[in-house]
Amino acid sequence: MSGRKRTQIPVPESEDQVKKGVSLRQVRSTVHDHESGDVKPGTVKSQYFFKEGNPQRLGEEFFNQPCISLAKAFLGKVLVRRSADGTELRGRVVETEAYLGGEDKASHSAGGKCTERNTAMFMKPSTIYVYPIYGIYLCMNVSSQGEGAAVLLRALEPLHGLPLMRQLRTARRREGARPLKDKELCNGPSKLCQALDIPRCFDRRDLASEPEVWLEGDLQIGPQEPGLREVVSASRIGIDSHGEWATKPLRFYLRGHHCVSVVDKQAETES
Repeated sequence: MSGRKRTQIPVPESEDQVKKGVSLRQVRSTVHDHESGDVKPGTVKSQYFFKEGNPQRLGEEFFNQPCISLAKAFLGKVLVRRSADGTELRGRVVETEAYLGGEDKASHSAGGKCTERNTAMFMKPSTIYVYPIYGIYLCMNVSSQGEGAAVLLRALEPLHGLPLMRQLRTARRREGARPLKDKELCNGPSKLCQALDIPRCFDRRDLASEPEVWLEGDLQIGPQEPGLREVVSASRIGIDSHGEWATKPLRFYLRGHHCVSVVDKQAETES
């Protein structure tokens, strides 16, 4: 089992209050002309990350914060997936879920148990945790402060590379299925992994330094975080069997955004 365990970090006041992945290579060529224009393969560069004197890639300091804080801080940021030929797929994070570690009965690290599967959750903040669901789909998480704590990336707004995203998603659907709307490309944890071609081998890699996938600030939004009134706190999805933890408001999404996977009307009226 790889990775080092982190020292338990005290949970901040905000968390106290809430306790009570078809290969990209196979389909890339069919839509390359839509994305690369006149730029030769291998030379496509991010207008954000590679902007001289103003790098937008978020480093270790961004991820080194308590789980709930990180889950909220992800909102509005841009997840970027760069392929071998330089083609970039981008999506703005619009929905996340926080999993607080050992005490969180709905977490893979419940009880503080570190296994071969969940080792990434016990590694340093910014470590990617990719795990399979239903034997065929993948979900992407990122570790935070706190022993065994991590944030699930639940939904993205597609920004760049939509034709390729659509090819990647369509390749996993049944023949004859209706065409996907843009908002349906990444509006779910396994959907975003398909659309951005996030593979299982990304597990335990570092989102702060990994050359194939990273997180950026959004220049269209600016450096400021979404306002509190823009963020809805709701219960997490698919954990009904975990008692009181199933109802804790540990899912966060941008109010009114069309790419959110599940809208919680009651939570919106209460927040």
